[in-house]
Amino acid sequence: MPKKVTNLITYKDHAVDVLAQVSTYVRAGRPFVLITSVEIKGGSARDVGSLAVVSEKGDMTGYMSNGCIDQDILFHATECLRSGKAQLLRYGVGSPFHDLTLPCGGSLSVWIDPNPDKTTLMQAYTDLLARRPATLTFQPQQGVTSLDFPKLTVAYQPKVALSLAGRGAIFRATAKIGYTIGFDISAFSPDPADLEVVDPYCREAPTHLLSNKSAVPLNLDQNSGFLTLFHDHDWEPAFIAAALETPASFIGALGSRRTQAARLAQLSEMGVSEENLKRVRGPIGLVPSLRDANLIAISALAEVSEAFAYEQQVVLDV
Repeated sequence: MPKKVTNLITYKDHAVDVLAQVSTYVRAGRPFVLITSVEIKGGSARDVGSLAVVSEKGDMTGYMSNGCIDQDILFHATECLRSGKAQLLRYGVGSPFHDLTLPCGGSLSVWIDPNPDKTTLMQAYTDLLARRPATLTFQPQQGVTSLDFPKLTVAYQPKVALSLAGRGAIFRATAKIGYTIGFDISAFSPDPADLEVVDPYCREAPTHLLSNKSAVPLNLDQNSGFLTLFHDHDWEPAFIAAALETPASFIGALGSRRTQAARLAQLSEMGVSEENLKRVRGPIGLVPSLRDANLIAISALAEVSEAFAYEQQVVLDV
């Protein structure tokens, strides 16, 4: 029989997913340890400010190193929970753990806190769920370690919300893959069968479109993207015009270069400004002329990801 794994690591990237687990522990009155990457020198799999949480049962949500030292961090976290004492650990260059190396080089410092401010963490979780930025400050305590470490303040952005309007195989594939890579998916389609398929991937029930003459109002913010995925492009103009009335950071549409030119001309006739026309990306996708729904979805989502890659968490003060 395979050996039983006693310490489970659930790999979660976004702060809101780690804070969701924190919220569960707080509401249940369960003890936990919060882990934060507070300093990175050289290459790293994660950003400064990345979070993880470990329960009293030894389960870890989130990660610091993509596997190479996470089990050791988890071990120290459970020890901190037992002792009630925080730790600041350094791995890589300058680390006392000579048998644990970072393949990417450099060093990683993590703050392990068995007594974090639960009220502040819950407020941050509430803010991110409401699609508001959240700020957390970490101050490794003097006397915990000989390392000289300053206060760290990090601003976390809400998850990227991606709204999809379309039908067919590409629409279905984009919803599924977008959900898998961590986007908050909303969906609009005139096809009930498509809506049924994508429903498990949507944060709210998808919307059935009854007419191509008017679009459902779109509630998009700066951390939102919008894609139209129709082959029958008559459904697009009202939707794209509505998206352009929002501060969405990415707006794109499926189709050929000829289709994109015709699309922009039609939007111009509808009164869309030249400045807003420049916001409409098309044909979407980093790889042109694909003929496979999953590959088209991946190509489009890679372009969306590129637009948001460096905006999810920002160090404000060190």
